[in-house]
Amino acid sequence: MKSILLLTLTFAAFAQSGNEKFGDLLQDRALYDAVARLKTDDRIAMYAALSGTKPEDAHYQNQMAATYLQKMRETMDPDYLNRAAKIVDGVLSNDRVNYEALRLRSAIELERHDFPLAAANSRELIRIAPEDPWNYGTLGDSLMELGEYSAAADAYQKMVQLRPDMSSYNRAAYYRFVAGDSNGAIEIMKMAIDSGSRSPENVAWCLVDLGNMELKVGRIEEAGKAFQGALKLFPGYHPAHAGLGRLNAQAGRIAEAIEHYLKAQAAVPLPEYSAALEDLYDAAGKPEEARKQAARLAVIERMDQAAGFPANRNLALAYADHGRNLDHALAMIKEEMKTRRDIYQHDALAWVLYQNKQYSEAKQVSEKALELNTPEPAFHYHAGMIALALGDRDGSRKHLERALALNPNFDPKQAVLARAALAETAKEAAK
Repeated sequence: MKSILLLTLTFAAFAQSGNEKFGDLLQDRALYDAVARLKTDDRIAMYAALSGTKPEDAHYQNQMAATYLQKMRETMDPDYLNRAAKIVDGVLSNDRVNYEALRLRSAIELERHDFPLAAANSRELIRIAPEDPWNYGTLGDSLMELGEYSAAADAYQKMVQLRPDMSSYNRAAYYRFVAGDSNGAIEIMKMAIDSGSRSPENVAWCLVDLGNMELKVGRIEEAGKAFQGALKLFPGYHPAHAGLGRLNAQAGRIAEAIEHYLKAQAAVPLPEYSAALEDLYDAAGKPEEARKQAARLAVIERMDQAAGFPANRNLALAYADHGRNLDHALAMIKEEMKTRRDIYQHDALAWVLYQNKQYSEAKQVSEKALELNTPEPAFHYHAGMIALALGDRDGSRKHLERALALNPNFDPKQAVLARAALAETAKEAAK
């Protein structure tokens, strides 16, 4: 703690002295590394002090905004996003061409799920600075969410060419997974992790991504190591606890799964955590606890709406999986489709349509979700159930077998339903 205080005071002294080369000092690698190793809250405190001593220097304000974005990633608290946006808006109101603030604005637009605007602004920044890899990253991220995969691949490829590091490799890995190459995605994600980062949370993020990929394709032991590695690097990391919750649930270790999900939920109240806990408590014979988790979903939705996020596909999927609020879930998904049209959005829409008994429409949308042959067990499970509802036993069997081949326990509740449906198709075929 003393070293953090000393570092902050040293920076403040330089700022107060009016040293015009202080910005250059921050570029000194040893000093920059020292700043990057500070905990996020300590960096926030440091940049607050620096902004206070030199309020006319937009660089410190932008760094403060960037650190708020990092804190938002760690906590999923939208208040940090709003703080970052307020700072960036203030900088741009005084200097509308401040490049550092314009880059941050793209990141804020991504977090707010305004993907068309983020794409447009990223393209404009590429025109201004064609050799800056950041802009190709935000462009690719936007295009992935818009379902424009070929253009996203081009953006990510350019980013890797300009700067092959953890940030670009992570994106390339995600694209490869979505495009159906799980083995290639896993290898590139390992390259991302090996590249490292000054931010432990960023590496932990990649480890969780790796664990999720491996879990989806049935590499259970490898997934567990990745999630545990993330927790060792960034203790208490909620996505890693959620990953271990899924892993334990799939293995039938209900108590351990509940423990990990509760730790994840205590950090960040995401709808998928409540939905998973509802199922786990049902499996554990604790209906009252399950009802409490179901009630939490309504609270989460109100929190999202208050934060300016009226649509949430994970919430809609939670409602669909549990067969309630189906009209509302469909309205949410359709609203989000206006700015988010990736294969995950199409799968969510297909599943909600199925639960609303709109089977023909569900099939058409599900086919969009399956276009890239992404190794997502849930995609094939949903497609199989839709086909079964339409009387297509062969199609149902094909998709259900694919879901269970990827991971026979992909979801402790839905995998049981998948096996039952598969048995039903076999019985009908034997008649």
